[in-house]
Amino acid sequence: MPKTVILHLGGEDPVVADLDQEPQPGDNFIRVTNMRKRDGKPVPYVAAGVQAVIFPWHRITFLEIMPSEEERSSVIDFFRT
Repeated sequence: MPKTVILHLGGEDPVVADLDQEPQPGDNFIRVTNMRKRDGKPVPYVAAGVQAVIFPWHRITFLEIMPSEEERSSVIDFFRT
């Protein structure tokens, strides 16, 4: 099951994508699908109809892996009272 990630690329706004498997230490790149902006709109530099995008690690500043719906029940969110 794909995980939703927020991908932070150098010099670009963050984008949301689906990642089939978590990256391993020996990987040179990551392959993501269903790229979109954080508001759900299409990413302007990706052509229409593209199924997957491969990014080399040197382009990625950091990657946020979001919890799935099943995992969310066990995640404790911070809140203010």
